[in-house]
Amino acid sequence: MTFMARHGLALVAGVAALIGHSLAAAPHPRKTATFADHPERGDVPGWVMITLMSAVLVAALLAVAGPALEAMFNQAMDTVGK
Repeated sequence: MTFMARHGLALVAGVAALIGHSLAAAPHPRKTATFADHPERGDVPGWVMITLMSAVLVAALLAVAGPALEAMFNQAMDTVGK
């Protein structure tokens, strides 16, 4: 397994562990009405999940296409070096 594939799989495993840990955690009790109840507060869990899913997708693609990308990069560096 290449260097990039090993680290891509490790990243996927780490993110999966973080997601599993955060889902297992007990929810925090909601505070009384404060600035947090503002209607434009945003959907923090939604964008966090999208960010994590994007990171997992990139890591998975890197794990699958890593050797081809590495070979393409090395070939380009060899061409420039001449």
